[in-house]
Amino acid sequence: MIRWGIIGLGNMGQKFASAIKETSNSKIVSVASKDINKIKIFKNNFSFKDLVVYNDYNEIIKDKNVNAIYIATLNNTHFDLIKRCSENNKNILCEKPFTLNYDQGREVYDYILKNNVIFYEGFAYRSHPQTKIIREIVEKKELGEITNIQSSFGFKVNKIKPGSRLFNKKLGGGAILDVGCYPLSILNFFYKDIDNYKFLMADGNFTQTDVDDYAEAEVEINNKIKCKIKVSFKENLKNNTILEGEKGKLIINSPWLPEKQTSLEISQGESYYKKLVKSDLSLYANQIEKVSNNFEKNKKSDKFLVNIEDSLSIMKNMSIWSKLIRK
Repeated sequence: MIRWGIIGLGNMGQKFASAIKETSNSKIVSVASKDINKIKIFKNNFSFKDLVVYNDYNEIIKDKNVNAIYIATLNNTHFDLIKRCSENNKNILCEKPFTLNYDQGREVYDYILKNNVIFYEGFAYRSHPQTKIIREIVEKKELGEITNIQSSFGFKVNKIKPGSRLFNKKLGGGAILDVGCYPLSILNFFYKDIDNYKFLMADGNFTQTDVDDYAEAEVEINNKIKCKIKVSFKENLKNNTILEGEKGKLIINSPWLPEKQTSLEISQGESYYKKLVKSDLSLYANQIEKVSNNFEKNKKSDKFLVNIEDSLSIMKNMSIWSKLIRK
């Protein structure tokens, strides 16, 4: 049984606490927030037995009864918290993005390896049964060799609030940092070697707060697979992923936030069918169960999770994308 501590009791901290009730190998023993009001709300919403509450992040990190930490704070805090958790021998699940840029990512990578802890980044869709089925379809060559990938994640924000986490540069705002990691993570899921990624085109737009609210790119992998990725805070995109191969096409209608029942569309020539996917657990419960299982087994790598090597690869391409749209 993994004894979890949560740092940060905002939206994702609350979702984690709700989902953990579905799991069989995890429990929350402690939470921490610098906001007393959020602690009160959390205690009102949940009734975890013998819960220890801290108003200081260092105290939960040093708590000997906690053997894994879920970091659910703002983007700009992740870098320091990951380092402190690893120094205190705590295994880590951190919300994306795990750092603000590639240089920070390299430093965190070294900390994780030096302190020999297990790290995973919070791409919950990776643990959903849908992702396993997608992998099987591709590996069994039902689509033939993959030639094209299109992937998007975008939603419309009606008003730019300079102080919000989405638009405040100091807090790690911007579309690439907030959601650009998703389409890049699906490319990473199939193609690991970052040296074979080539950005053919990149474009974007910036708000008055100097963060990107829209970005797109064309990426070539292994000199043959053409990929188009797009993210936005300005419009509701299709938020899907399409894999095209020499023999067929797969449409993932809900790649990022799949429900307990979701569907895939597969076409091969004149043939077309829908494949229903069912999950016993909710999205975040799937992730917690799988991560906890890996922590128990001291397993540092899993193709259905994003480990520190994957995180660094994704961040490298995010940083390249961000720099290219500023040129």
